[in-house]
Amino acid sequence: MPLRIVFCGTPAFALPSLRLLIAQTDWQVVGVVTQPDRPRGRGGETASPPVKEAALEAGIAVYQPERIKSESGHDYFRRVMPDVAVIIAYGQIIPASLIAIPRLGWVNLHGSLLPKYRGAAPVHWAIVRGETHTGLTTMQIDAGLDTGPILLKKELEIGADETSPELSARLAEAGAPLMVETLRGLERGEIRPIAQDNSQATLAPPLKKEDGRINWSLTAEKIYCQIRGVQPWPGAFTQFRGQRCSIWGKPMGGAARTRPPGTLIAEGSELFVACGDGAALRLEFLQLEGRKRIAAREFANGARLTDSELLQS
Repeated sequence: MPLRIVFCGTPAFALPSLRLLIAQTDWQVVGVVTQPDRPRGRGGETASPPVKEAALEAGIAVYQPERIKSESGHDYFRRVMPDVAVIIAYGQIIPASLIAIPRLGWVNLHGSLLPKYRGAAPVHWAIVRGETHTGLTTMQIDAGLDTGPILLKKELEIGADETSPELSARLAEAGAPLMVETLRGLERGEIRPIAQDNSQATLAPPLKKEDGRINWSLTAEKIYCQIRGVQPWPGAFTQFRGQRCSIWGKPMGGAARTRPPGTLIAEGSELFVACGDGAALRLEFLQLEGRKRIAAREFANGARLTDSELLQS
């Protein structure tokens, strides 16, 4: 009998794994569970999750409960009776009563090397905190937050200029073969789950709007990590003349000299901002709230900067 798989996931991060599981000729994805369609964008038009669209293209039935721990959710899993449930960025907590149904359990793909960066935003926080390596972990979920026993791991480097969306896309692609390898090992009884060392755990909670606010007294490198890590939301931002201003830029050595942190420095065709370590961030683009994003030099010309102009934390 082919391995019967129910796949639970919602965003694009889950797509490579779903597609590779569907491609396994000796397995059967018997159902896909994803979040309900939601309004998106400025127009508020209802849109389907990426996972739903991929499942329907493959001819797989989709189930979209508002709450998976409802009676309807239990009826669904008792009816389908999968051998294993794969869960990747689904967006709801799975109750213990559902965890117990598949004989091989629920297998999660997490975007960090657990127990580091447990939580909803492991990719973002790894970059914000200046990590040079991260990776992927497959684990069997339990009642805790990313606390279940580890099955397999894969380590990856973080590029010096890599943003959260770029790293997330790379992890998603690398995670697909890791998930297949994990399920085959479980099916054959070749993988022994290993308990996590809770003393080594760190957390990666969902990003808040304030996580994008820049403190110019930090070093240029730390600010650059924040800029890369909080994309696409909330984005890195500061205050310019009392207005919120989103920024993009890169560290540029000692150009700040002895200027106070946050001081804007126009040199030739470039615009810098002083940071707390005496180094500077070379600004590439800026965007005032309600305006379009423009190049730094265009911004400087339009703003008619003074010599002591400051960006406020």
